[in-house]
Amino acid sequence: MLRGIDALPCEVEVHLSPHGLPQICVVGLPDAAIRESVERVRRAVEASGFEVPRHHVVVNLAPAGTRKEGSVYDLPIAMGVLFAAGTADPTREGTPQQSGWMIAGELALDGRLRPICGAVSAALLARAQGRGIIVPIENAIEASLVPDVRVVGARTLGEVVAFFRGEWMPSEGDPHESDSASTEVVACENAALTPVDFREIKGQAVAKRAMLIAAAGGHNALLLGPAGCGKTMLVRALAGILPPLQAEEALEVMRIGSCAGVPCVQHGRAGALKMPRPVRAPHHGASATAIVGGGPSGRPGEITLAHHGVLFLDELPEFRRDVLEALREPLEGGVVSIARASGSIRWPAMTMLVAAMNPTARGDRVVGGAGARAMSDYLGRISGPILDRIDLHVEVRRVSARDLVRLKPSIESGSMREQVQRARARSTARQGATPNARLGVEQLDRHCQLDGKASELLTSGLDELGLSARAHDKIRRVARTIADLAGESTVSAACVSEAIQYRTLGGR
Repeated sequence: MLRGIDALPCEVEVHLSPHGLPQICVVGLPDAAIRESVERVRRAVEASGFEVPRHHVVVNLAPAGTRKEGSVYDLPIAMGVLFAAGTADPTREGTPQQSGWMIAGELALDGRLRPICGAVSAALLARAQGRGIIVPIENAIEASLVPDVRVVGARTLGEVVAFFRGEWMPSEGDPHESDSASTEVVACENAALTPVDFREIKGQAVAKRAMLIAAAGGHNALLLGPAGCGKTMLVRALAGILPPLQAEEALEVMRIGSCAGVPCVQHGRAGALKMPRPVRAPHHGASATAIVGGGPSGRPGEITLAHHGVLFLDELPEFRRDVLEALREPLEGGVVSIARASGSIRWPAMTMLVAAMNPTARGDRVVGGAGARAMSDYLGRISGPILDRIDLHVEVRRVSARDLVRLKPSIESGSMREQVQRARARSTARQGATPNARLGVEQLDRHCQLDGKASELLTSGLDELGLSARAHDKIRRVARTIADLAGESTVSAACVSEAIQYRTLGGR
C-alpha cells in the first residue's frame, strides 16, 4: 500500500468455504480497480492452466481499516487463491517459503504480468522486513537498485506458481532475477529539455555566471529579460552542467518516479543505467494540484517530480497566483505536506526553482515612465515572499545583431560542468551532502563566516536595498558558493559583493 512514497505491508488472507455461491468476494476497503480484479484473476488463472476453486472465496486485505487502491493486488490475490486451493503447494524440498517473500503485480487476462507503480518503495519495504520480492519483469531492474534485497522478476502467473512449487528457480545471470550489485547508475546529460551547450549562446556573460553559481550551490534563480534574448536556452544549457546524482539521491529520485509511474532511468551500454537529475517544465496553465500535488489519488506534483533536480517555470507571471503562492512552503522547507481527513501525505521537494519572465506583458520594456510602470505592474503579479525565496535575480539583456555576428563562442558546458563538480566536492568535504542553498542557520554560521569587510558590506547592502532577514541568509549562501567556485576557504568581500548584485530585480 503506497502512502506518499512510503510502502506499507498488506496481508492478503483467503478463505475457501464449501457453503454459499461459488464466487470471489474481496473485502478490506478495496477501490473499484481491486473489485474489478476478481474477473482479471479468474480469467488469468484459467488461462494459465489452473482451476479456479468452485467455492465461496473470501479475500480479506488487511489491515481492513485502510483503503486499498490500484491493480497491484492482482497477483497477490491470485496467488492467495491458488495457495488456499493447494495448487501452488511445494512439489519438492527446499522450495521458497511464502513468509519469505512479498508479491506485487497486475494481471492480464492471459496470465501475463503488467508493470506496477511503486516497485522501488516495495523493495525498500521488503528489505526492511528481511524478505525478497517478486514483481513483474519490467519492474525488476528498478527494484534491484535497492541494495541488500533479492528481487525476482516474473513474466507470467505460471512462473510465480512454478517458483513456489520449486519447479523453476532463477539462476545466476538469468534475466528474471536482478542483483543490485550488478547494476551501475552513471551520470548523463538531461534529456528532459533539448540539450544546449553554453558555447552556442552568444554573449550573456552575467547570465552564464549566474547559471554556474545556481548549479554549483543548488540555488533558485529568476531570469528577467525581453522576449527572445535567450532565457530558455540558458535553462536548457543549465540542465547539462548539473552535478551527477549521489547514490542516496538517485534512490530517492527512482523511488518518486516509481510511485508516480514516471520513468527516470535510461539504459546505457554494457548494462549500465543512466540517471540524469530530473528537470520538469510544466505549462503556465497548470493547476496548483498539478504543481504541488494532491487530488483524489494523492499524486505527487511537479515540484516533487523535480526532487534533486530543476523545476523550470517559464513565463512566471502567467502562472495563476494561487499556484505560485502554493510554492511558498515547499521552496523553504523542501517538503510538501498534504493534509486530509484520513491522514496526511508527505512528499519530498528538494528542488531548484528556475523561472523566466519578460519585463512586461508585451515582451519588452519601453523606455520612459510608461515602460517603468508597465514593468512594475507585471512584476506585481509575483508576490514579494516568492521573490524573496529566489536566491539569484538575473537580468538577461538582448544581444545586438552586431554582437551576434562578432562574438566568438565562449566557455563550453564541459568546462562549466567541471567547475560545478569541483565546487560541489569542496562543499561536500566541508558540510556533507547538503548543498549550500539548503544550509541551515547553524550550519551557515559555522561554514560561512565573514571577515570584517565582508560583514560591513553585507550590512550596508541590506540597509540600502531594504532586504529581509531571509535575503540576508540567502546572500551568505550564494557568497559561500561563489567562494567554492573560486577555491577559497573563506568568504571574502568580493564574494559578498557579487552575491548582493543578484538581489536587485529590475532596478528595484
